Amino acid sequence: MSNQNTAALAASGVSIWLDDLSRERLDSGSLETLLDERDVTGVTTNPSIFAAALKNGEAYSEQVAELARSGASVDEAILEITTEDVRRACDLLRPLYDRTQGVDGRVSIEVSPFLANDTEATIAEAKLLSEKVGRENAMIKIPATEAGLPAITEVIASGISVNVTLIFSLPRYREVINAYFTGLEQAIERGNDIAKIHSVASFFVSRVDVEIDKRLDAIGGEEAKAVRSQAGVANARLAYQVFEELFDSERAKTLRNAGARLQRPLWASTGVKDPSLPDTLYVVELVARDVVNTMPEKTLEAVADHGEIRGDSVSGTHHDANRLLDAIDALGISYAEVTQQLEDEGVEKFNDAWSQLRATVQGQLEQAR
Repeated sequence: MSNQNTAALAASGVSIWLDDLSRERLDSGSLETLLDERDVTGVTTNPSIFAAALKNGEAYSEQVAELARSGASVDEAILEITTEDVRRACDLLRPLYDRTQGVDGRVSIEVSPFLANDTEATIAEAKLLSEKVGRENAMIKIPATEAGLPAITEVIASGISVNVTLIFSLPRYREVINAYFTGLEQAIERGNDIAKIHSVASFFVSRVDVEIDKRLDAIGGEEAKAVRSQAGVANARLAYQVFEELFDSERAKTLRNAGARLQRPLWASTGVKDPSLPDTLYVVELVARDVVNTMPEKTLEAVADHGEIRGDSVSGTHHDANRLLDAIDALGISYAEVTQQLEDEGVEKFNDAWSQLRATVQGQLEQAR
C-alpha cells in the first residue's frame, strides 16, 4: 500500500529513485517492498554503495567463491558482482519501465571513477557495462568532468542511456545538456532510434551547502549567517531554470519532433549532512515536474514519515535563488571555485570508495581460495 507522502511527491511530478542497492536488499525483498510502499521507480548506485554492500554483506560469499575457483582477477570479480546486482534490479523494475515507456524503471551503474579524466577509456567501459548488464532499462553513469563530456556524447550516439553524474555548476550543466543534444544528433545520423535513448543529469545538492556553509562560518557575522544552508537548493532551482530554457530551444524542439526524450534533472546527494537541518529539506524544497530525486533509504523514510509535500516548490523561485547566490558571492565566496573543488573531491571520494571495494573483493577472493 502506497504511502501518502511519497504518493503526493510522485503526483507532483517527481520520480522517486532509491540511492542504494545490494545483494541482501535484492534477496530479502526489501527493494520490492519499497517499490510497492514508497513509490520508488528507479535505483541508482555508485562506488561507495557497492563498497559498503560488499564489505558488510554475506550475500556475495557464494559468488565470490565461484569467482575464486575460476581464477578471476579482482577487477573481473567486481564486474561480475556489480553487474549481477544491477541485472537483477533491472529485471525487478522492468514492469515499471514498460508501463512508463522507459522513463522510469531504471537502474544506474557507474564507470570506474579512475577513468574520469580519460575520454576513450570511459567510452570503452560504458559500452562494456551496457553489454554486460544486457538490460534495456540500465543506465550507465558517466561523471560530468571535462573528459566525461565527449564520452557522454559518444555513448548517447551509440544508443546507450546515460546518467550523467557529479554535476555541481550551472555552466557545466549547460555543457552536459549540449553533450546530450550532440549525442542525439549523432545517433540520428547513425540510424539509432533516439526514442529509446534516455538520460538524466544528476545535480548534487547537499555537498554544495556543506562547502559553502564551511566558508560562511569562517567569515562569520549576521550577513553570512542569513544565507547559510540555502545555496544547495538555490543552485538546484537555477538548474531547473536552465533545464526549462534549453529544452524549450529550437534545437531541442527539432530533436523532440524526431522522437527525443527529455534529459530530466536528477537531484542527487539529497540526504542532509548537517543534523540541524530538516531531514527532508532537499526533497520538499525541490518539487517540480519532470525531475528525479534519488534518496538514501533514511531520507526516503523521513519523507514517508513527515515530509510535507506542498506541490511545485521550484517554479518562479529563480529570482530569489539568483539573489541568494549573489549575496554569497558578495561575501567573497567564489561559486566557480567551490563547484570545481566539489567536482574534484567527488571524483576523489569515488576513487577512494573504488579502492576500498577492490581491497575488500581482493581479500574475499584470497580467503575463498
